[in-house]
Amino acid sequence: MSDRPAPLADPHLLFDPAAGRRDIVILGSTGSIGTQAIDLALRNPDRFRVTALSAAGGRVGLLAEQARRLRVNTVAVAREDAVPALKEALNVQYGASEPLPEILAGPDAATELAASECHTVLNGITGSIGLAPTLAALRAGRTLALANKESLIVGGPLVKALAKPGQIIPVDSEHAALFQALAAGTRADVRKLVVTASGGPFRGRTRAELAEVTVADALAHPTWAMGPVITINSATLVNKGLEVIEAHLLYDIPFDRIEVVVHPQSYVHSMVEFSDGSTLAQATPPDMRGPIAIGLGWPERIPDAAPAFDWTKASTWEFFPLDTEAFPSVGLARHVGALGSTAPAVFNAANEECVEAFLAGRLPFTAIMDTVSAVVDEHGTPDAGTSLTVADVLEAETWARARAQEMAARAAVEARA
Repeated sequence: MSDRPAPLADPHLLFDPAAGRRDIVILGSTGSIGTQAIDLALRNPDRFRVTALSAAGGRVGLLAEQARRLRVNTVAVAREDAVPALKEALNVQYGASEPLPEILAGPDAATELAASECHTVLNGITGSIGLAPTLAALRAGRTLALANKESLIVGGPLVKALAKPGQIIPVDSEHAALFQALAAGTRADVRKLVVTASGGPFRGRTRAELAEVTVADALAHPTWAMGPVITINSATLVNKGLEVIEAHLLYDIPFDRIEVVVHPQSYVHSMVEFSDGSTLAQATPPDMRGPIAIGLGWPERIPDAAPAFDWTKASTWEFFPLDTEAFPSVGLARHVGALGSTAPAVFNAANEECVEAFLAGRLPFTAIMDTVSAVVDEHGTPDAGTSLTVADVLEAETWARARAQEMAARAAVEARA
């Protein structure tokens, strides 16, 4: 492994271990990651100062409240039509004599914030729209606390071309776990990465038993409270497939040395197996504030960032092999990850469209992966001899979304027949 390039995320290679209080920009502040990051910042004002916030624009009241509590310089919304409501909400939150924060609006607003003056950018945006802000933060030389896995999935070569060693700190619970476990050894010592999966709400069911599950069934995750798209991705295990690709890109470990194991309790967030046969596991009760604290504070640990285990109480931790027949998403993700180029972008975009169709009641649950697989097959093997560009990614995503919509509509008709 010593002749391999440096990984994007490496606990031994710190991009900027600056001491003192860090200025933070939070992208996706009204979402699950963003709200928990704000909670962490408010509890640690001596360590973090949030200077700017961005959100899609659907929850301007919450965004205005966050801006006032944090006294940020700038707020941004992706939806320009949300600006009047945001201004009104800010006027409600701020006193008559208090200066209001600057407002940025439009599809490029988060990208502009990502390049603004700060120490760390937390990218908590959901979906591949997070790619441009990720690239902007890296290009500007910011430390990137990355919760937006899609930007790495769809733009892996672009991200790798820009990121300096140690510049990215992963925030996904699985990759934050691997990041911490990897600190215990050298790259040459690593034999395998083991990514844990809760198994979602349908663990143990066969493919036939999944045919009639409802949206409500799929949204009932047993251990994590997440947004609807991520929750459905957990039910199909697409989320785990994306994490396998992400682990490959972050740590530069071949796909055949990245394993997925089902762990229903979600206590062990991932493991690293070393060459001497030992395995190091990172474990905490399910709570995203721990991984967020790693992303914002590393190499320092933030005291009481998240709850710890109560070792006076008995508990059982279980591990099961992945059922690849009922949940083919991980294998398909390995396939597109190995293909590289635009294949992961096609996989991700097709899945987003199919998840939307399922949530709207237009597509059966098992047809999500059937449709994604069909779109990936039709896309074929991308030309590996050309350099990937942002335009290539956008073009591939546009095609994949259109084909997924067409195929999903046909599958819905066939399901009703």
